[in-house]
Parts: sequence; structure tokens; C-alpha cells
Amino acid sequence: MKIKLDIDCTPQEARTFFGLPDVEKMQEAMMKEIQDKMLEGVKALDAESMMKTWMPTGMKNLDQMQNMFWSSFTGGSDKDSKE
Repeated sequence: MKIKLDIDCTPQEARTFFGLPDVEKMQEAMMKEIQDKMLEGVKALDAESMMKTWMPTGMKNLDQMQNMFWSSFTGGSDKDSKE
């Protein structure tokens, strides 16, 4: 025997019927806190602050990295052209 029962109610009405606690205010507070933390994280994503974090000594490291890549690329082509 199968019995099918459809109940049309809101989540708030279902929580009240089953005696579950109302956590709506706590959820709102938590969502606000999560939103604030996410906004703080997005502020740290601007290019200037990322460059300061990744390269604390300034552009010197960037120049060294470019020179290293440039020498490896030109070094490979120089060997091929000399042979």
C-alpha cells in the first residue's frame, strides 16, 4: 500500500511544525560576516598589492626574472645559429 501526501507550506512553517529552532537571524549574521570577509579578500586582489606581496624588493626581482627568461631564450637560439 502506498500513501502519497503533499504538503504545501513555507520552510518557516515546516520548521515551526516540527519544532525546529529558528536560525534565520543567525544565518543572516553569518552571511553578513562571510560577505565582509570576501570583500576584504577582493580588496587584496588589486595589481599593486599583489605585486608588493609577490615582489617585496620592488622591480629588481622582475628585472632579474626577465633577464633570466631572456637569456634562456636567446641562449637557445644563439646555440642553434652558431652550429
